[in-house]
Amino acid sequence: MALKGTNQEFGRPYNRRIVLEAIRQYGPIARGDIAGRVGLTVQTVSNITRELEDQDFILGTRNAPRTRGYPATSLSINPDGAYAIGLNITPVGIDAGLMNLAGEIVAAQSRGRDCLTPTRAFAEIRSIVAEFRAIKRDKRIMGIGLAMPGPFDIESMSFVGPTTLQGWKDVPIQQELSDIAGCPAFIEMDHAAAAMGERLYGAGREFKDYYYLFFSMGLGGCMVYDGLPVRGSFNNAGEIGHIPVVPNGEPCPCGNSGCLERYVSLEALERRSAIIGVEGWLTEAAPLFRSAIATIENLFDPQTIIIGGLTGTDIPQRLLTMAEPLSNSVSSRRNRSAPRIIFSTAGHDAALRGAASLAISGALTPRFGMMFRQDETGNPRDPVFDRGAAA
Repeated sequence: MALKGTNQEFGRPYNRRIVLEAIRQYGPIARGDIAGRVGLTVQTVSNITRELEDQDFILGTRNAPRTRGYPATSLSINPDGAYAIGLNITPVGIDAGLMNLAGEIVAAQSRGRDCLTPTRAFAEIRSIVAEFRAIKRDKRIMGIGLAMPGPFDIESMSFVGPTTLQGWKDVPIQQELSDIAGCPAFIEMDHAAAAMGERLYGAGREFKDYYYLFFSMGLGGCMVYDGLPVRGSFNNAGEIGHIPVVPNGEPCPCGNSGCLERYVSLEALERRSAIIGVEGWLTEAAPLFRSAIATIENLFDPQTIIIGGLTGTDIPQRLLTMAEPLSNSVSSRRNRSAPRIIFSTAGHDAALRGAASLAISGALTPRFGMMFRQDETGNPRDPVFDRGAAA
């Protein structure tokens, strides 16, 4: 996204986010360089950065003088200036993390429960938020991000079956989270959040274009193109687990039969291994996994496929070994610079780290800032930059 400020009267919340994002991306950076990048005057940038320093979002460091005169100040993000909460809710529990502006998880919680109803989940989240706020009592919590299984808003598929959050239909999730945390809330599909967690903090940092295969209770995936997740027109892209692969196969809660995640997923592993054992499941799942890899490669032509999720690497690695040699596809090039498949280095935390990052980037996005204009007295009404947001 191009970082460009606005000189319109109501643009203050917008411009603060533009300037802060420029510092996040390019810092340490001088005020004059910020002005040149975002198209604002140096005076406007100086006013904004003074406010950001006063609110502890950024730090200023004097550069060593190169010539006579007053040395310029370089501005950088203050990691301790604000925090965000990331949540990953699955059918078997909640993982939560408190992340600073530098992307470091400074506190973490896991609450395992079967049959996680909305009432029980929100009670757990309320407890988690209270503990995180107690850890950083005097600090601003700028947002809360939630990664959860999809798809969203599909009558016959959303919150249906053992790989989703059953019983969550028509729950005002975003509003509940915002009320609990007292800050803006953002929601993302778990596989898209994990893909971005991998992009920011794992193996995805090495690639612009890759496919992230999310091996969880279900099976999802996300194509990351030019560093950004491909979400689809209605934010439901990536439901690879619901591609029918076995004619007249096992019925799927989505209404189809023979869907991929009925054979390749943690839920499938638990269900089938109880009948045929783990080795039997691997033998059964490997050919379908091999076909799925070729399908992904032929559809998206990624630099690589990164496999992650909630399993660690043992099960996916054994599944890959059973699936080799991989089928021929457009990825079968001699001049490859990366393997066709690699494994996540962000690990189990990828989805919650992606969710926390979503909260930070979402709260700081200029479009979000446009929601808050100054009132008649000229005071900003902005839950991110208002000091009251730290309460």
